[in-house]
Amino acid sequence: MPVFAEMSMTTIWIIAMVVFLIIEAVTVGIASIWFAVGALFAMVTAMLGAELWIQIAVFIIVSAVTLYFTRPLVKKYINNKVEPTNADMIIGKECRVVETVDNISGTGAVYVDGKTWTARSADDEVIGEGELVKAIRIEGVKLIVSKTAPEA
Repeated sequence: MPVFAEMSMTTIWIIAMVVFLIIEAVTVGIASIWFAVGALFAMVTAMLGAELWIQIAVFIIVSAVTLYFTRPLVKKYINNKVEPTNADMIIGKECRVVETVDNISGTGAVYVDGKTWTARSADDEVIGEGELVKAIRIEGVKLIVSKTAPEA
């Protein structure tokens, strides 16, 4: 005999709601709260004696409606903005080479904004100590640089 046959539908909807709430609690973002609300409404319809197909329809409709109307608000107020780090702010800045940048030998360092960075050349060009370069991007802990055009 199946386990579910011995349980009332109210109990099953309570279990479903608890499972959705547990999933919500252990995930980083808002993931299943809408289904917990749908299970709550389906549980109420089960307590009122509605047929199974009505309970399932209520679960699906309430979950979909709450998802549809609250998801944009949740996305607006949950911190989904990417904030540039201090490191990102040096991209595009001029740097001074303090150790010859040579990708083949794996050497190179530049000084920018009061910090020394391990550096690699964007185009594999050897860049001598004392030259000015431009920070192009960051790869791991290395600053990828390119020679700046001499100013007239």
